[in-house]
Amino acid sequence: MTAFPFSLSSSTIPLIIVGISFTAVSAAPTHLIDEEPVAISRIDKDTILIDFGKAAYGNVRLMPTADAKGEVTVHYGEDLQDGRINRKPPGTVRYNLATVTLSGDKAIVANPPPDPRNTELISTRKFPHPPAILTPPEWGVVLPFRWVELEGWSGEISPDQIARQTAYLVNWDDEAAHFESSDQLLNRIWDLCKYSIKATNVAGIYIDGDRERIPYEADAYLNQLSHYYTDSDKEMGRDSIDHLLLNGTWPTEWAPHMVFMVYLDYLHTGDLNWMAGRYNILKERMLFHRRGEDHLIFSEELDMSRHDIVDWPKGERDKYVFTPRNTVVNSFHIRTLQLMIKMAREVRAVDDLAQFELQLAASKKAFNETFLDKETGLYRDGIGTKHSSSHANFFPLAFGITPENLREKHVKWLAERGMTMSVYAAQYFLEALFENGADAEALALITADGDRSWKHMLDSGTTITWEAWDMKYKANQDWNHPWGAAPANLFPRYLLGAQPLTPGWNTARISPRIADLESAKGKVPTRHGPILIDWSQKDGFQMSLELPENILALVDLPLIKGSTQVLLNGKAVSATQEKERWVLDAPVTGKAQLEVK
Repeated sequence: MTAFPFSLSSSTIPLIIVGISFTAVSAAPTHLIDEEPVAISRIDKDTILIDFGKAAYGNVRLMPTADAKGEVTVHYGEDLQDGRINRKPPGTVRYNLATVTLSGDKAIVANPPPDPRNTELISTRKFPHPPAILTPPEWGVVLPFRWVELEGWSGEISPDQIARQTAYLVNWDDEAAHFESSDQLLNRIWDLCKYSIKATNVAGIYIDGDRERIPYEADAYLNQLSHYYTDSDKEMGRDSIDHLLLNGTWPTEWAPHMVFMVYLDYLHTGDLNWMAGRYNILKERMLFHRRGEDHLIFSEELDMSRHDIVDWPKGERDKYVFTPRNTVVNSFHIRTLQLMIKMAREVRAVDDLAQFELQLAASKKAFNETFLDKETGLYRDGIGTKHSSSHANFFPLAFGITPENLREKHVKWLAERGMTMSVYAAQYFLEALFENGADAEALALITADGDRSWKHMLDSGTTITWEAWDMKYKANQDWNHPWGAAPANLFPRYLLGAQPLTPGWNTARISPRIADLESAKGKVPTRHGPILIDWSQKDGFQMSLELPENILALVDLPLIKGSTQVLLNGKAVSATQEKERWVLDAPVTGKAQLEVK
């Protein structure tokens, strides 16, 4: 047995959990709410088509009239073709049906049959995985669907006679976050991604999608990032962390995501006790068991053939060459050292702090000496290969590993190559661009024509983000996957520019990336209350900023061509020019009107 020292409660001293086992978890923080259809039409004398406007997880409750009788078949679907539900959709796009018998005006719930794949509690596969997360049995079966066809319903049906019983997070607040810009396409992408987080957080903890309904660390981290920027609830993220600390999955790079998740929660909540209760177990997720004397993480045959993911699905790896020293795997190890140094300092783990700092310095030195190709100036995929994939270069760039003098070169090379990665890895790729001044390039890729962008998802008609860019890139993909919702966190973090700089948002960084937009405004949730930002560059640059009472903001603004000063509430303030930005020398509080002139 293994003892894991962490607390399952945010208000208690850390406990010792002995006897780790896979456990089914019910969706306590979620509930079912009634949603009426947005459109009803009769297809023929026997069939009625009902549209609920957007896809969501749920089932159907029928409220027939007093004289109703006989059987009614309810067809559920995520895909519509030629005005009918697609009954043979591709991959794991959802279709199912249920038959109920009406008897007068008694309300009846039509439950589709359960899917054995996403209710599996004991894995019988060659490579076992954690159990599926079950929804409460009193709900009946829920599945994602937008459209319903009714067969056998006598006469017409009014909106008050059918409801989708839809699963949502109990504490979800539609008003907690907002984003709006001068680009209507970006606004639609934000709405799609924000709703995707709302609609897929159905199981009480973060799951990967309906095909499996299993928590995976990478999926959960991307879900958490977007959830924390679109809603005020943090308990679902915390429950997901605790579940995954007990039920880890196999990919090499997935385990380090646990360090990312705990640190992200600490940044947003400032809850030192909660973070400290999970600190020790995080050291087991840093890949130290695979650290060699050369200060790099090594990969053996099974690692190279199965455990080292780089990206998923396999076809999205940009022809990555797997070797015994893997650039992406080592990038994740270095990132865990960076974050664990921050947490060790907070929990006053003096010995750990000193050790981590030495290991970080040694690993970064070995990383750059081993993986940088001196001829091209790019990172190679690993030792023993000359191949340089996008992944070998954007992960180090996103994690701050790339030497300063090479960052501009790497940004240009990556932006020109475009979306050569999956929707999962696009989170890190776009972070690398935004963090290094390539905001216009990032937005161009997010909104690009073709089938590898969020514009393509919108053009497809989906109302929830996909697991992959298109069916041809992952034949069994889900159409209800939160890891495809990266703009839900990227837009507030970069276009509005609001990020926590110190734990609990006590100090925020406000650094709007304006790209080619005329304006953007929005609302970013924090534990102190919302940050309101409204900027425009129609004539110079102006920004209205409203901070909650307990937040100090370090502000930097775009260096508009020809500008000579920054005004704060109409008065010139001290600011320094740094890398095409005006950096205010003093923090900002409360309500502020800022202008670059």
